[in-house]
Amino acid sequence: MPISELFPHTSQLADELCLIRSMTHRNPVHGPGECVALTGTATGQRPSLGAWSIYGLGSESEELPAFVTMNLHTDGMQYPQAAGWGPGFLPSRFQGTVVNPDQGIEHVHMPAGVTTEQRLDELSAIEELNRRHLDSLQQHSELSARLRSYELAFQLQTASPELFAVDQETEETAHLYGMNDPTAKTVARGCLIARRMVERGVRFIQLRVGGWDAHGNIQGNHERMAQRTDRPIAALLIDLKRRGLLDSTLVVWGGEFGRTPTMEGRGKGRDHSPAAFSVWMAGGGVQGGKIIGATDPIGYTVTERPVGPTDLHATILHALGIDSNELAYDHHGLRETPLGVTGGAAVTEAFL
Repeated sequence: MPISELFPHTSQLADELCLIRSMTHRNPVHGPGECVALTGTATGQRPSLGAWSIYGLGSESEELPAFVTMNLHTDGMQYPQAAGWGPGFLPSRFQGTVVNPDQGIEHVHMPAGVTTEQRLDELSAIEELNRRHLDSLQQHSELSARLRSYELAFQLQTASPELFAVDQETEETAHLYGMNDPTAKTVARGCLIARRMVERGVRFIQLRVGGWDAHGNIQGNHERMAQRTDRPIAALLIDLKRRGLLDSTLVVWGGEFGRTPTMEGRGKGRDHSPAAFSVWMAGGGVQGGKIIGATDPIGYTVTERPVGPTDLHATILHALGIDSNELAYDHHGLRETPLGVTGGAAVTEAFL
């Protein structure tokens, strides 16, 4: 499996990776493209893949959110649209919780001078008032989700600080992820927190690293981005495996689209290319060292085994033990499934 020399750490793990070379769709714009990648449609009106996953699996941890999204680096780009972690038409409780990898989960710290017992008494009184209000509205979905968020916030006040205490890790683990490398430190911290979340039962973790949009100087841009990401993501795979977690954890690396194989003409950059790009998966029962699909010789169009975003969604859900055609939600009298009207099928040959 050929891997760019920009990724020396990841390339050493080629036997763990299942590479899909034939990802394809038709939306070349970042915002709608992210919606396509994370919800299956460009409108942003449907549930995100994370929301569907939690709807199907439920929560494993009583103290932490089931679905977490972290923004690790943006290079000045806007944070992705909320649709990327939103619930769509599913109940609001299935949306992702936004986490700052440096500050943890916002607005959950215990007020100064307040004991746990005092805080519990206060929240119990508020909860009773909220429940009465909820009953008067006949179990309003959004209000119910808001009340659940208050309950979760109190639980996070005790669980969250320990989760983000990466200084508890050994020096060897910190070095493995690149915590001592100023260039990679932000992504390293995010990947290390992601591993700690996996250990504590967070089911769906979404990390975003922006800055790949190289319309000019693609060589310098991608060298910089690879230095930020290569070591941390390789460390995550190594760390999960040595802790016995990789087989039960699916790791997916990809973006909303790739870059064209031809120069854009603006300072040696490349334009957006949704027509043909790659995604890799590791763990979760996939076949390591396997390559699926193909493009023409320059990587401009898919020539073999095209895989669309909803096909990838079906594949991820398949790895989670969910049949994407059977998981359904009744929305305004319609039987809605994760694949919507677009449809899709799992890439089952990716699995052992």
